[in-house]
Amino acid sequence: MWLCLATLLLAAGIARADDYSDITRLTNSGQATEALARADRALAAKPRDPQMRFLRAVALTELGRKAEAIAAYTDLTRENPELAEPHNNLAVMHASLGEYDKARAALEQAIRANPGYAIAHENLGDMHARLAAQAWARAMRLESGNTSAPPKLALVRQLFGGGATVGAR
Repeated sequence: MWLCLATLLLAAGIARADDYSDITRLTNSGQATEALARADRALAAKPRDPQMRFLRAVALTELGRKAEAIAAYTDLTRENPELAEPHNNLAVMHASLGEYDKARAALEQAIRANPGYAIAHENLGDMHARLAAQAWARAMRLESGNTSAPPKLALVRQLFGGGATVGAR
């Protein structure tokens, strides 16, 4: 009987790992609606699972449900501040709404959680460039004869093709 129970528990663990990879695959292949449904079913059994909650938030992001995704990432960052990825993806959501100061703060949290998280460092660089572009544009509005800000702003616009982007991972 114990062997049967151990085998069942092991199989449940394998099925759980398969849930993560299946949901990731579904999301990456444009099937975010199905990924979200699968994540919701998995969370019904284990509602506090941070990895599954993260995958659910990613599916929400892919579906364009920004407010729900922001709430999901925010909850994850509050309950699991040591996880860098939710901070990074929260930053992506804030950046997509033009909330660059919030995005910068979330990226700084991601880097505190994992100083070796390269994408968060790259995204923070993008945020600094975007914030600089905002400051240069403001300087030009305040002083129409400003000659030093326009080439800087043009360079950032050229770098980002008109707008800074930040990547999720």
